[in-house]
Amino acid sequence: MIRVGDIVDNLSTYHPNADLELINKAYIVASMAHRGQIRKSQEPYFNHPLHVAYLITRLNLDEASVCCGLLHDTVEDTDTTLEDIKNGFGEEIAGLVDGMTKLNQIEYSSKEDQQAENFRKLVVATSKDIRVILIKLADRYHNMSTLGSMPPHKQERIAAETFQIYAPLANRLGIGWIKTELEDISFKYLYPNEYKEIRDNIDKTKEERKKYIQMMEKLLKEKLNQINITSQVFGRAKHITSIYRKMKRSNIDFDQVYDIIAFRILTKTIPECYEVLGLIHGNWKPLNKRFKDYIGIPKPNLYRSLHTTVVGPKGEMVEVQIRTEEMNMVAEEGIAAHWRYKEKNKKLNIKDHEQFSWLRQLGEWVTSLKDPKEFWEIVKVDLFTDEVYAFTPRGEVKALPEGATPIDFAYAIHTEVGDNCVGAKVNGRIVPLRYQISNGDMIEIITAKNSKPNKDWLQFIKSARAKAKIRSYLKKEQRERSLQLGRELLDKDLKKYGTSLNKVLKSGSLELVAQEDKYNNAEELLTALGFGRIATKVVVEQLVPQDKLKKPKKETGKVGQFVQRMMGNQSSGISVGGENDILSQYAKCCNPLPGDDIIGFITRGRGMTIHRCDCSKVLDQDENRRIAIQWDVKDDFTRPITLKVLCDDKPGILADMSMSFSEEKINITQAHCRPADDHKRAVNIFKVEVKGIEQLNQLVRRLKRVKGVVSVERVSS
Repeated sequence: MIRVGDIVDNLSTYHPNADLELINKAYIVASMAHRGQIRKSQEPYFNHPLHVAYLITRLNLDEASVCCGLLHDTVEDTDTTLEDIKNGFGEEIAGLVDGMTKLNQIEYSSKEDQQAENFRKLVVATSKDIRVILIKLADRYHNMSTLGSMPPHKQERIAAETFQIYAPLANRLGIGWIKTELEDISFKYLYPNEYKEIRDNIDKTKEERKKYIQMMEKLLKEKLNQINITSQVFGRAKHITSIYRKMKRSNIDFDQVYDIIAFRILTKTIPECYEVLGLIHGNWKPLNKRFKDYIGIPKPNLYRSLHTTVVGPKGEMVEVQIRTEEMNMVAEEGIAAHWRYKEKNKKLNIKDHEQFSWLRQLGEWVTSLKDPKEFWEIVKVDLFTDEVYAFTPRGEVKALPEGATPIDFAYAIHTEVGDNCVGAKVNGRIVPLRYQISNGDMIEIITAKNSKPNKDWLQFIKSARAKAKIRSYLKKEQRERSLQLGRELLDKDLKKYGTSLNKVLKSGSLELVAQEDKYNNAEELLTALGFGRIATKVVVEQLVPQDKLKKPKKETGKVGQFVQRMMGNQSSGISVGGENDILSQYAKCCNPLPGDDIIGFITRGRGMTIHRCDCSKVLDQDENRRIAIQWDVKDDFTRPITLKVLCDDKPGILADMSMSFSEEKINITQAHCRPADDHKRAVNIFKVEVKGIEQLNQLVRRLKRVKGVVSVERVSS
C-alpha cells in the first residue's frame, strides 16, 4: 500500500528542496474529490493516483509532476474542474492535468477515432511539456498492473493499445523498466496461451538457470579482476515478450531458443567497455552477425551499449551487454536520467534536443494529418517499429523503420530528393528500390529532375514521412486531374444547351450553384464532378433555365445522388444516410465484417466499395471520395471470412478444431490443410461464414483454447 509519506521520501532523495506543502495540498484535494469512489478491483479509487504519483518519483520528476499524478483524474472523473485546479495550483499544474484529460465529452464514429484523437491531444500537450508523456506512462503502468479486474473485451483492447503504442513509446523515451513491464503484461492478455507456455518453460528451468547465472557471474568477475577492471556483473533471463519475438522471428519452439540468459557488465569508462568486449571474445567464441555497437552509433532514444552473443561454458549461448554505469542509468531511466532539478524553473525543451526528433515529427503529423485513422496508422506503423541505421555519403546517420527502403531513405534526407528518386546505390552497388536497408549501409540516392513519385511505392515503403509525402503528392496530382476532367465534362454538357463553362464562370452562376450544393467555391464543385461525386446532369439542371431543358428533372446533387443512381435491388448490409439498397461491393483487401468500423469509397462508374476503416488501401486514396456508412444487416446476414490456423501436426487436432466451428454453429465452406515448412506443424486455411466480428472473435478464442493450436489469424480472401 503506497502512502503519501513514501512519495515524499522518494522525492526528497533527488529533490531535497521540493515544495512539500504543495504536494500535501494536492493529496488532500485529490483524496476528497475521489472520496467514496471504487475501482473495478474493488479497491478505493484514490489508490490509483497515489501509485501514479509514486511511480512519477521513480522517474525523478519534479513536485509539479507529482501533484499532477495525484490530481490527474479529478477533472475527468469527479466534479472538480480545470478552473478549480488552475485557481488552487496554478497554470503549470493545470496544464499538466489538462494534458492528461481524455476527450470523453465528444462523440466519435468509432473507438479507434477516439483513441487517435486522445493520443493526438496527448502529443500536443507533450510538445509543450515533455512531462505530460512521462506522467501518462506512469498512469498506464499502474492501470496495466490492475487490468485483471476489467472485463475480457476491455482487457484485450487496453492491452493491444498498450502493446502497440505505450510500450514502444516508453522504449522511444529510453525508459527500459516501464517498456519491459508494459510489454509483458500486455502479452499476458493478448496471447494468454503463449504467455503461459513460455512462463511454464521458464519456471521449469529456473533452478538450473539460477546456478548457471551464479557460475557465470563468478567467472566473469574473476576474468575482469585479472585485467584490473572494476565492474558490476548481473545475469538474468530475458523477459517473456523478448523470447516470444525470438520464437516468431526464427519460427522455432521454446526449446530451440538458446540465448535465454543475458549478462550485463557495467564499467567506469568507454575504453573499458571495449577492453571487456575483447576479453569476452578472447575467452568465448562470438556468434557471427550478433555483435552491435550502440556506443559508436547510439539509438535515437540515447541508448548506448555493446551487444554480443557468445558460446559460453557448457555450450550455452549467452548474450552479453557491456556499458558504463552512466549508460546503464540512461538505458533504464531514459529521458528522466537527464532531468535536472537544480534548474527548477527551466523546462526541458524538445526543440533543443536531437533525441526528440521523433517527437517533433509526431507534432508535425498532428497538424498535417486531419484524418484520425491515417494519423493513428502512422503512429503505430512508423514511430514505434524497430529501427535500422544507415549513412549518407557524407557520413550522416539516418534512423529508419526496420524494412525501410532507399525511397524511405531519400525522403528522410529531403522531400525533393524523395520525389525525384530514380535509383540508389548501397555500399557502391546499384540496388532495386525495393531493397531492404541493413544496419550500417551507406546509401547514395540517384535523382532525375523530371521524375515523380510512383503510387506503387506505397506497397513496399515503410516510413510514415515517405508515405505521407507520396500520398500528398498523389492527392494533389489526382485533384488537378479531377479538376481538369470536371471542367471538360461540364463544358461538354453545357454546350448542348447553347452555353459554356466560361460563360457560367464569368456570370458567377456556377459559384452560386457551388454554394447552394455546399461546396466552398466553383473549383471545388468542378473537382467533385471529376471525381464522380456529383453528376454533371445535376449541375446543368441548376445552371440552365428550365424552359431550355429537354427533360427537366430535379435532383439534389452531391454524393448521395451519385450513390442513389447506382442503387440495386439486393440489400448490401450497409446504409448511406438511411438508404440501404446500394450498389456496392466488399473490398477483398480487408474483407470487412459486421462489427468492423467501415467506410465507403466511391469509384467512378462502379458504385461503392466497402473497406475497413484501418485498411491501408483506403488510406492511400483521396479522402474526398470516402463516404460515411453504417452496417444495416438482417438476422440471416452472413459474410465469408478466411482463417489461417497454425497448429501442431498431430492426430485428432483437426477433429478438435472442427468441433470448435460446430459449437459456434459456423459453417465451413472450404478447408485446406498442409504441413508447415518445418514439418512439425500444420497450416490450415478455413473459409467460413460468420454473422459478424463478435462471432468471429468468439470462434478465434475457442480455437486458441484447442490444445496444440499455435496461432489463429484472420486473412483477406
